[in-house]
Amino acid sequence: MIRVLIIDDDFMVAKVHAGFVRQSPGYEVIGIAHTGAQALIKVRQEKPDLVLLDIHLPDINGLDLLHQLRAALPELDVIVISAAREVETVRRALRGGIVHYLIKPFSSQELRERLEHYQQAYRQLASAKSQAEQADVNKVFGISRPDRPLPKGCSVETLHLVETLLQRVSTDLSAAEAADALGTSRVSARRYLEYLSEEGRVVVQLRYGGVGRPERRYHWKTQGK
Repeated sequence: MIRVLIIDDDFMVAKVHAGFVRQSPGYEVIGIAHTGAQALIKVRQEKPDLVLLDIHLPDINGLDLLHQLRAALPELDVIVISAAREVETVRRALRGGIVHYLIKPFSSQELRERLEHYQQAYRQLASAKSQAEQADVNKVFGISRPDRPLPKGCSVETLHLVETLLQRVSTDLSAAEAADALGTSRVSARRYLEYLSEEGRVVVQLRYGGVGRPERRYHWKTQGK
């Protein structure tokens, strides 16, 4: 579960936002703070994964608090939720390394979309793997290519066969192993596998051993991994 702390000076607004978060699968609210001082105490005690941070607080500007929160918990992620619309405020927040900036008022769906993006993009980079694929980075920066055409010489029908093969096997495959199973050339199989990797649907792992470059092995990315 992703543990969330909500920081907002308005008691009712904070309660509403907590309800929005609880409606999002994979999230739990571990606390609510109404001042910067309360927020720092809760961050040190509860160590949340994510903070929903208002900028207008009674004892400190939220952007100044952001730096104090990060000093207390360097791995903390922050989504700003505020009525502040000034461009310079948004710029300062972005320079502070926030995940998203959501302007009040907003709907539960708008917040849920941000939480889903955070869960699917940012949290994947916090996983155990030591190297990121370009698709992982693209997700973080909101770059997607849903209409990207298949590589030259590739067909949708064969792509579906490759997807089915990867979903069916219980282990990873090399391009040569995929080619043998599909009855295609190794070059053709690798073209499909690399395409799926760039789309973020396949994970690539390197197997070292012997002489020469490491072998690239591919396995289907299961939901939530």
